Amino acid sequence: MTILLAPMEGLLDASLRDVLTRIGGIDRCVSEFIRITDRLLPERVFLRLMPELAHGSRTPAGVAVRAQLLGSDPACLADNAARLATLGPEGIDLNFGCPARTVNRHRGGAVLLDEPALLQAIVGAVRRAVPAQLPVSAKMRLGNQDEACMLDAARAIADGGACELVVHARTRAQGYRPPAFWDRIAHIRQAVAIPVIANGEIWTPEDALRCQAESGCSGVMLGRGAVADPGLAWAIRSPLAPELAWETLLPLLATYWGLIARHMAPRHRAGRIKQWLNLLRRRYPEAQSAYAAVRLLNDPVLVAAILFSGPGRAQGQNL
Repeated sequence: MTILLAPMEGLLDASLRDVLTRIGGIDRCVSEFIRITDRLLPERVFLRLMPELAHGSRTPAGVAVRAQLLGSDPACLADNAARLATLGPEGIDLNFGCPARTVNRHRGGAVLLDEPALLQAIVGAVRRAVPAQLPVSAKMRLGNQDEACMLDAARAIADGGACELVVHARTRAQGYRPPAFWDRIAHIRQAVAIPVIANGEIWTPEDALRCQAESGCSGVMLGRGAVADPGLAWAIRSPLAPELAWETLLPLLATYWGLIARHMAPRHRAGRIKQWLNLLRRRYPEAQSAYAAVRLLNDPVLVAAILFSGPGRAQGQNL
């Protein structure tokens, strides 16, 4: 089974990719989207948004990271993809799935699914602009407001030259509300000749098995489920995999805190660790106590003192 780690804007950045891939079970990651508008980005911007480019396009644990581009101008996307290709990415992914209103208002992400001809033009322009051996993949949803263009959009992406397609099993209008309609992905699999990866609402190994059965996909992409349960990829791979205990996870939370401190302004650090703790509450009772202790705090010194200092903290006690 192929297990990918999803891009999650504002949460699953290079620091969290680093920590989650240390735990293992992930075959490949996709970066947060790099927004392309009307200009050619300098190399330093790509390196800032995807620091793994400076290390062979891999996390410190050695897991490959594919760079994701978002935009609607085929020529500008192609120019930026060509420059990005010189930095040695594992591959280039195209975002046709983002449901954010701000992105959609500026003609990016899932709103483009209403324009299959444009999708094919974008994929084709990027495919022609980069070396033949460099993978070009894409991610889409089932549609924008509805599924009317679902199959046409998928065919357009495949016909443009994409080598792989990840499908989030909801429309943009459905956002992240459960359920995910994994059975719809089966129709896309039948419509295209490229590998299709299923994504959406996979929180447990049982979800992954049901998703595979309904979609027919051998591979899955994990998003919030892997953030809420960092041991999920291993659990999907083997029912005999040991559970990731809170005592094992707590030092990794401290590592994550140290990583975000290197590149994030102090006023934003507390928000990031609270985001992760909030999701971890689904899996770990200890995370509920930790989240409650820092929920109203924004001072990083106080947050660090509560979470990572004092007797018993390293063992996960008193949280």
